[in-house]
Amino acid sequence: MQNELNSLTIGGLAKAANVHVETIRYYQRRGLLPEPARPYGSIRRYGTAEVSRLTFVKTAQRLGFSLNEVAELLRLEDGTHCQEASTLAEHKLEDVRKKIEGLQRIEQVLDEMVHRCHREEGNITCPLIASLHEGLGEAGDPRA
Repeated sequence: MQNELNSLTIGGLAKAANVHVETIRYYQRRGLLPEPARPYGSIRRYGTAEVSRLTFVKTAQRLGFSLNEVAELLRLEDGTHCQEASTLAEHKLEDVRKKIEGLQRIEQVLDEMVHRCHREEGNITCPLIASLHEGLGEAGDPRA
């Protein structure tokens, strides 16, 4: 198995890392994944290092890092830049917290709209639809 993981085709690498072949090619164009040399008359081969790198990229993306931020983290991965990596993660954490606050505001507005609909059953005009036409009126500002 170890030998198989060190001689993967791009399709095998995609399967091992649970990504599409086009994702690998895109990451290579972006400089996130090195493109191995192609031996004369043969095909490129990938190994465990590339699987690990793809796992790193996908995990960072799931945590909300953009590909530019992932590239920066990869640049810092030698272990001597932990403070810089931490600063980048702190900024990402602040962004996530702001998004959560925004989503909580949206949740509150939608909750109020749903309650208004239930309170005014049988009314000809739906309060939810009316609120949307009014720009949410008293319920809140969707641009906040």
